[in-house]
Amino acid sequence: MRPALAASLLALTAALLTGCGQPQTDPAEAPPAGVDTRLSQEPIDAVPIKEAPPPAPVAPPKPKTEPAPEAATPEAETPAVTPVGEPGSCLAEVGEARAKSLVTRCIAVSPATRPPCNTANPCALIQGEIDRACAMYGPDEQKPKECAA
Repeated sequence: MRPALAASLLALTAALLTGCGQPQTDPAEAPPAGVDTRLSQEPIDAVPIKEAPPPAPVAPPKPKTEPAPEAATPEAETPAVTPVGEPGSCLAEVGEARAKSLVTRCIAVSPATRPPCNTANPCALIQGEIDRACAMYGPDEQKPKECAA
C-alpha cells in the first residue's frame, strides 16, 4: 500500500472516530444567543425517602364452629313469612305488588343507565324518576302509557 493512501485512510478513520457519539447540532435547532444550556450547579432541595413501616400483624382466622342442631319445636315448624323489606324501602312502604308495579313503570320510562328503579329504594325516589323521565317528552311527542298511570 502506498504511504499517501495509508495516511489518508488513517486521517479519515481518526476523523470518524473522534466524531462518533458526539451529537451534531443543526444550526436551526441551536438555542438562541444568551441562553445558558449548561446544567445548573445549584443544590437540589431534596427530602430523603423514609422506609414504610412494616405492615401490622394479622390475627389468624377464628375456627368456624357450627351451632348445635335444635330440636324440632312447634315454633320452628311455622311457615316462612314473606319478607317485608328494609325500613324506608318501597317494598316496606306499599307492599310487594305495588312496589313491583312502580319499579316496572320506572324501568319502562327511565332513560338513565342506572336508574333508581329498585324496590329497596323509597317509593318517592322511584316515582321521582318516573316523573323526571316523563317530563322529558315534548308537548308534541307521545308519552308512554306508564307516564299516565
